[in-house]
Amino acid sequence: RAWSWLILKTTGVHVTVEGLERITPGTTYVFVSNHQSIYDIPVIFASLPYQLRIIAKASLARFPVLGWHLKRGGHLFVDRDNPDRAGILTRWRALVKDGLSLIIFAEGTRSVDGVVGRFKAGSFLLALEAGLPIVPLSVVGTRHVMQKGRLRTEPGNVELIVHDPIYPPHLEHPGVRDAKALADRVHAVVAASVDARAAHE
Repeated sequence: RAWSWLILKTTGVHVTVEGLERITPGTTYVFVSNHQSIYDIPVIFASLPYQLRIIAKASLARFPVLGWHLKRGGHLFVDRDNPDRAGILTRWRALVKDGLSLIIFAEGTRSVDGVVGRFKAGSFLLALEAGLPIVPLSVVGTRHVMQKGRLRTEPGNVELIVHDPIYPPHLEHPGVRDAKALADRVHAVVAASVDARAAHE
């Protein structure tokens, strides 16, 4: 959290957090967020009082400074061209066993215009198999701090909205259809808040 706070402080980014009272300290969660900017990562890490590990595409590990910190911190990077779902689930369970909560950017890529894209079902299938509560997160304003494709940053105000946890059904053999239904449910919560706040940006 210290390096995240330092990144925000030195680049003039102020974060307003809403809804922390909706989650229970000491509980292991899967946090699912929209993705507007690389800055979503330090915003979430600095704002949530949890030991967090991110699940992200492998290319993020090569991003200057931020990617290096994540790689050193034992975060989980996935090769989207050759995903090893069994291996990912094994590592995921090991992180959870250590009491770590997880962060997923379910769109799989950053949004150029701030509109929340479709959530990919793969991560939700893992969440169903792990049986963990999911907390939707809405991030608003980071795309103005660092736009996709640029390394230049701008000072700005960002909002992070923490929504009520969603407890997925306990399924003996969850499938893709179950994962898509859960993805759509979480997407609706995240997108509604992003759209409402973006109208006032």
